[in-house]
Amino acid sequence: MGRPAKHDADDFIDAAVAVFAARGVRAVTLAAVADRLGATNGSIYYRFPDRTSLLQAVWLRTTAEFRRNYLEVVGEHPTVHAAVDASAWVVEWCRDNLEKAQILQSGPRTFDADGEPAQRSDETATEAELRTIVTSLTGKTAATADEIAFVMIELPLAVVRRRLQAGTPPGDREIDLVRGLATAVLVGR
Repeated sequence: MGRPAKHDADDFIDAAVAVFAARGVRAVTLAAVADRLGATNGSIYYRFPDRTSLLQAVWLRTTAEFRRNYLEVVGEHPTVHAAVDASAWVVEWCRDNLEKAQILQSGPRTFDADGEPAQRSDETATEAELRTIVTSLTGKTAATADEIAFVMIELPLAVVRRRLQAGTPPGDREIDLVRGLATAVLVGR
């Protein structure tokens, strides 16, 4: 009978996220991740046969977690105020999850996930969910569909971009800025 595993796949992904945040994507090797956990190289290879599979797992888990939490904030029947809250929440999430936010900021190509079937499926689902949200909000505000989509996605990402690239979390100022601009576009017309 074999020994019970000390580390599961999520432990290795968490370690890869930490290595990425500290030293960049080139430093995310199977050996570096195993070393960070104090695990054997064999234990990481058992879960991830190569660096590409580990990088893709980092990307896919991070995007899935973000999307799930974002949709919870938006709610099943989105309101204009929920859209404003969701826009500000993106900045809050980036503040509270700096390492993961840096992963999302880097994009799928950084993690060899661009064009992978799981990534394409994830992108398709995300785009469909956003279209559904925007469509449901279109009659509830004077903002156009493009303005709603901009407020919910592009605005918060634009506000946090410099901070994430510098490795510093956004603060209350950025949250207030996004909330104010989102309110002006979606409510204040």
